[in-house]
Amino acid sequence: MTQQPTPDDLPALPEGRIQGRREFADLVRLALQTAARDGWPQIVLSDPDFADWPLGERVVIDALNDWAGRGRKIQLMAADFDRLRELHPRLVQWRTTWSHIVEAHACRSVAGGELPSAIWSQDWTMERLDIGRCLMVASRRPERRTLLQEQLQACWQQGSPSFPATVLGL
Repeated sequence: MTQQPTPDDLPALPEGRIQGRREFADLVRLALQTAARDGWPQIVLSDPDFADWPLGERVVIDALNDWAGRGRKIQLMAADFDRLRELHPRLVQWRTTWSHIVEAHACRSVAGGELPSAIWSQDWTMERLDIGRCLMVASRRPERRTLLQEQLQACWQQGSPSFPATVLGL
């Protein structure tokens, strides 16, 4: 079993083009661990369905727990959250616990392929340009962060609240 790096041992977030499914999953883990270590105030996670994200892994939930707190905010965007609920029960539970810092929108009306598969923060971004081939670009450049932020905000505005913390039944 591979030991996860401690916050002080985390490698720097990469920049540039990256390709591969394993590299993508590793990058998601590293980004959330970095967010916890560096205290990113806001994170946006966006994907059509989050099916191939490692969001149900204990290391990811630990990173989100370490990150969560006063003044923090995370936005989740998906075309639909059904696959996320099905595949990532730990994240569903985490979302319930931290409901006061989580906002989620279903962006069903966003034209196919226009909902980015991305992580956005004020410090760093990662966007999958080709989900099928898992081709990504990661950057700290302000221009790229601003462009991605504008694209994500446009999708957010077209979406509607979804993925509630609790589901009330009759």
